Amino acid sequence: MGRKTLLQVEGATKIYRQGQVEVPALRGVDLHLERGAFAALVGSSGSGKTTLLNLIGALDRPTSGRIVLEGKDLGALSASARARLRRDRIGFVFQAYNLIPVLTAFENAEMVLALQKVPRDERRRRVLGLLREVGLTGLEHRRPDQLSGGQQQRVAIARAVAPNPALVLADEPTANVDSHTAERLLDLMQRMNEQDGVTFLFSTHDPRVIRRARRVIRLRDGRVEADEVQGGAQAGEEPAAP
Repeated sequence: MGRKTLLQVEGATKIYRQGQVEVPALRGVDLHLERGAFAALVGSSGSGKTTLLNLIGALDRPTSGRIVLEGKDLGALSASARARLRRDRIGFVFQAYNLIPVLTAFENAEMVLALQKVPRDERRRRVLGLLREVGLTGLEHRRPDQLSGGQQQRVAIARAVAPNPALVLADEPTANVDSHTAERLLDLMQRMNEQDGVTFLFSTHDPRVIRRARRVIRLRDGRVEADEVQGGAQAGEEPAAP
């Protein structure tokens, strides 16, 4: 992997079994992602987007092929090593938010840092700063049921980036919010990408996300149909840092 290459997917296939029937979800996917990318996986339902995101997120293993993140072959890691990698190097933003109902916004955003045993003062400083950045100052002590959908998704974004992961995976992050909130969430993630260098990979149907992505990877029937970099760069490259 090159110095700037964060992720390499090499010939990834995934086959599910339904009784005696084999159902291929991915068919030999190859792609790489650079550090600092703002990229979207695009395709109709059944194209393989979520399956590929799950493999990249170390939530599942490929039937064949390799997923290499920061030089580590995810399929070769033990279960405990994969769990540590998910905790420390991958942030997840889910369309259903996946916040813990009994915890406050602060506690949800702090959760991974607490699991990492980051000192309390450092956790407080980092989480309050992130909640301020996502526009939730004054709402730190509210539980999810006291927050709007857009506010819950902002907590989820803060939680995802709090441990400074190598990669943030966002699965349909604008699906359950209105258009205005979606644009504000995209503003937030784009700012984190451009100013803080956070790497984002989206799985999406949303044209608003696709328009903003610097790279669009189109899947069809488990294969990469097109891989396009928007804004004049060549496929597989990211625009130079300012």
